[in-house]
Amino acid sequence: MNLLTHTVAFIYILSAIGYVAYLVRQEAFWNQTGFYLLVAGCLLHTGVIAYGTFLAGHLPVHNLRETLSMVAWAMATLFIAFQARYHLKILGAFASPLAAVVMSISTQLPREALETPVVFNSIWLYFHIVTVFLGDAAFALAFGVGIFYLIQEQAIKTKIQGFFYRRLPSLEFIDNTGYACIVVGFSLLTIGLITGFAYAKAAWGHFWSWDPKEIWSGIAWLLYAALLHGRISLGWRGRKAAIMAIIGFAVLMFTFFGVNFFLKGHHGEFTRW
Repeated sequence: MNLLTHTVAFIYILSAIGYVAYLVRQEAFWNQTGFYLLVAGCLLHTGVIAYGTFLAGHLPVHNLRETLSMVAWAMATLFIAFQARYHLKILGAFASPLAAVVMSISTQLPREALETPVVFNSIWLYFHIVTVFLGDAAFALAFGVGIFYLIQEQAIKTKIQGFFYRRLPSLEFIDNTGYACIVVGFSLLTIGLITGFAYAKAAWGHFWSWDPKEIWSGIAWLLYAALLHGRISLGWRGRKAAIMAIIGFAVLMFTFFGVNFFLKGHHGEFTRW
């Protein structure tokens, strides 16, 4: 299993090199190489996670090593889907290296043999974990798209046709792609919260326990809900939407990692070393 996880990390690294080469050289060969390597790595990664689930009897997210591995898988999976739909090829230079770095860090962390409580064996938890991780990955893509939007907008305003200006699509296309990422992420996060409530009821007898992770997840959900409401009702587009996506992702990262490290709660299991 350890050899397989290192192999996945290596394939992700090769994919990242392909996408960075495409960013620099703008040759279709490098984009295709990066994409197919990412698909191959993601398929192998899916098999590793499935096998780990079979052996442990639960999804392998019971320490920081396993959690980061799941983060990398979610990032690769969501980007492949968005690449196939929106063809924002340059986003691969953000998503693929991110997956490679996270997976590489995961392989260097200690592998602990932990006993899993019975409450972890719940169908609700499976849906909760998968949808939350995929939703967070979609928000990470929105973060990357938001950065690209601000870079391209600045290039247009200053009339400096630099490195990224020649490689990024129109502001409208970038904005629409970011909106799609937010919609997908918000939908998945909503499903994740609902299934999390169902799991909490089954495991602890109540839907809500004022756990720090629950509180900050609710804050993140409200922030993205406000962003979608603002876009639909108030016309929040372009620069404002990009900045909101970046701020939202910062809150999400604190919710995902910061809460587990600095505040005690039910979710501390997932970031144990």
